[in-house]
Amino acid sequence: MTRKTTPRIDRDYLLDVLQRLLLTPSPSGMTDEIVVKVSNELEQLGIPYSLTRRGAIRADIEGARHSPDRAIVAHLDTLGAMVKQLKPNGRLELVPIGFWSSRFAEGARVTLYGDDGLTCRGTILPCKASGHTFNQEIDTQPVAWTHVELRLDERCHSREDLIRLGVNVGDTIAVDSAPEFLPNGFINARHLDDKAGVAALLAVARALRESGTRIPVDCHLLFTISEEVGVGASHVLHGDVAELISIDNGTVAEGQNTCEYGVTLSMQDSAGPFDWHLTRHLLALCRERGIEHSRDVFRYYRSDAAAALEAGNDIRTALVCFGLDASHGHERVHVDSLMALAELLLAHVQSPPLFKRDAALLGPLADFPAHNDPTLAEGGAS
Repeated sequence: MTRKTTPRIDRDYLLDVLQRLLLTPSPSGMTDEIVVKVSNELEQLGIPYSLTRRGAIRADIEGARHSPDRAIVAHLDTLGAMVKQLKPNGRLELVPIGFWSSRFAEGARVTLYGDDGLTCRGTILPCKASGHTFNQEIDTQPVAWTHVELRLDERCHSREDLIRLGVNVGDTIAVDSAPEFLPNGFINARHLDDKAGVAALLAVARALRESGTRIPVDCHLLFTISEEVGVGASHVLHGDVAELISIDNGTVAEGQNTCEYGVTLSMQDSAGPFDWHLTRHLLALCRERGIEHSRDVFRYYRSDAAAALEAGNDIRTALVCFGLDASHGHERVHVDSLMALAELLLAHVQSPPLFKRDAALLGPLADFPAHNDPTLAEGGAS
């Protein structure tokens, strides 16, 4: 790769990777294909990595020191659905994979993945879909997964037809992303959560590799495969990480303070507050580098960081977000937000470890940091 003096985020690379990720189906429980694609990308970048049994990826960028380790995590899995029942009318009852509203499922084009390589295309529809038949009932039927069904583009008009086709209860449904990249920087697609975060993280890795930058301490890039169902980063840390930054979406909505064109730092989500010191270190980097940013608090939200803590890891955690409108629905992000996110991550991995004492699991009170520690203004402490 071409060597540069200063690492820079390649906007075109970020967008190219994002498009390739969005076109790769990866609902929770069916992530093998995207794991292979991200692994191939890491190989192209010359970054060593290893996989857990189920396919979570741990990539390693070596630093000048090996401890206290850092990690940045983004998730590869997305929302989806699963076949609950084969219906007498030849349609399929569904349940969601992950938490999302059936309101956003209506009209979605999907692929059903069954046994022995079976794939079928179809559309998720309200059970009462035709105004010519149901009149005003199309507007009064409840919004719930029991009130939608999957219509396969096959000659299926009975449960027996579905059985002959090879459809089974438990088949996985991948929802088309349908990405649209606009010249003004807006990106519309399903599953930007969290493939936009993955693309930003890979762009950071590429910037480091192309510039030949040696970071001060080891940093692990983690790509998890079950965040949407609550497991996330619980099985990929191996106890050697002191600082974990989770990448996910910040909700652009009434009552929120997320920055739609910058990066947002979450102070707390439904699992509780994030680490005081690590979060304020990131805020300081934003101010120093002139990165547009905001703070927010999320009531109905959790990330990979929560799973990591619940698994028993004693680590400092922070959550950094790109601004996402209509999360878990018809999502939209702006490339400026992704670039701001990437710039913050790039600044972080080049900064010294927050506290050298964090290299040890236990330590004395003498070097324990306080909330008003003035050394935090310098981006690190001993």
